[in-house]
Amino acid sequence: MSGFLGPLDADGRVPPQQQTRVAAFLISAHGALARQFALALPLRIETAWQTELNAQFYRESEIVSLLQRATIWVPDIALGYMAASWEAAWLPPPTGLTGDRSLAPSVNLATLAHAVHAAIRPAALLPTEASPADPFVLALRRIEFESGRLLQAQILFLKGPELLPFRDAVSAALEQRHNEVRRLWREMLASIGIDPRE
Repeated sequence: MSGFLGPLDADGRVPPQQQTRVAAFLISAHGALARQFALALPLRIETAWQTELNAQFYRESEIVSLLQRATIWVPDIALGYMAASWEAAWLPPPTGLTGDRSLAPSVNLATLAHAVHAAIRPAALLPTEASPADPFVLALRRIEFESGRLLQAQILFLKGPELLPFRDAVSAALEQRHNEVRRLWREMLASIGIDPRE
């Protein structure tokens, strides 16, 4: 196993089979976030944090759109089963927020977003000789850059004063989400011959 995508072709591009599998995983994760942000958006924005929800919805949608266009897609029989397991993992789990159930959907969404943006670092898989002119390479770098920016909003919410009484439950939910996202990411990478720990 390798720690990087490849072997690259003569033009420094990532193999299409790897592009397909990595892009499918990222589209599943960021698409789930986009759908959940869309459902969380009110019809009318009345508070500052709702403005951030709107911005995050559009950023997640842009990531999905970028990957759809920048990826060289090839048939992949295993994707049907894999995608079903990924989609099931993005569903909100039960939380321990017994004091205020209205916060549970927001906490579920923020913990998933935090895990996706913090635990998945696609650009770290690119070897140094990857072509800077390859749209897929540029897309992975752009996604990692955007993830760093989006992560700040999740941190502010999860460490905010309204969640102070539920700190233990939020920390447990966040840890569970991180473990699940990391496990799925590693399994997907292993299926294309990548060991991200190398």
